Amino acid sequence: MKKKFTLEIANPCSENFDKMIPNVNGSFCNSCMKNVIDLSKKTNSEVAKFIAESKDKNICARLKVTQLNEQFEHNEISKINNFKYAAVAASVLLTSSIIGQEKTPVQTEINAPQLNNDIVGKIALNHDVEKEVLIVVKGKLLESKSNKPLDGKAYPNLMLSINGSKNTLKINSKTGAFSIPVKVLKSSNTLEITITGDDYYLSKTIPFTIKSVKNKILLQNIIVAEEEISRIMIAGGLGINYIPQKE
Repeated sequence: MKKKFTLEIANPCSENFDKMIPNVNGSFCNSCMKNVIDLSKKTNSEVAKFIAESKDKNICARLKVTQLNEQFEHNEISKINNFKYAAVAASVLLTSSIIGQEKTPVQTEINAPQLNNDIVGKIALNHDVEKEVLIVVKGKLLESKSNKPLDGKAYPNLMLSINGSKNTLKINSKTGAFSIPVKVLKSSNTLEITITGDDYYLSKTIPFTIKSVKNKILLQNIIVAEEEISRIMIAGGLGINYIPQKE
C-alpha cells in the first residue's frame, strides 16, 4: 500500500552543522549527543526510503527548507503479506529439495576433439576508451540580477565543487573569485556545479565545451539567482505527517 507524507520541523536546532563530526550518514552533534542525518542532498525517493526504514525512530536531520513543501511517497508491505511470501518461498524450496532427492542425476561423459583457436597476427590498439582531462576552472560567482558577487554576510563561507570533485574550494566572499581543478571528459557538454555554505545549498548544471579550454584553463563565471539557493536547517526532531488516503 502506498503511503504519502510530508515533513515538518517542530523545534529547529541552532547548532552549526559544519562544526559537527562528519560520518557516513551525516554528522554527530556533541551538544545533544545524537547523530544528525543529512537529508538535504537526497532525492525524494531516497528520503521516502529512509523514512520508511526509520519511521519508529527519533530522527534528528538536516533539511532544505524547500523539502518541507514536498510530498513524499513510499510503498508499505504489511507483515501478514511478508509471512505469506515467506511461507510460499519455504514451500517452494522444500518441494524443490524433495524432487531433487528423488531424481538421481545420470553422469555422462562426452569426448570432443580439442579445437585450435589460436589467432596469429598483429595486435591492434583500441583508442575508443575516453580518458578524463584535468583542467582548471577560473571565474567568479555572480548574482544574476546585479551581476555582482553574493553578499558575504548573507551567504557566509560559500564552498564550490564541480563534477562531484573531492577538491572543494572556498569562494572569495568579497570578489566571488574561484580557481578549482576539475576532471572532465572531452565529450562533456555540461558541468555539475555544487555550492554549499553554513546554511545554504545550490546544485545546477551549466553548459561546457572542451573548445573553450585554453592551455588547460577554462575561464567561466557562474551566474546564479538568489531564489535558486536553498536554505538548509537542522531539525531538532523530524516530524512526519501522513496524508489520509481516499477510499
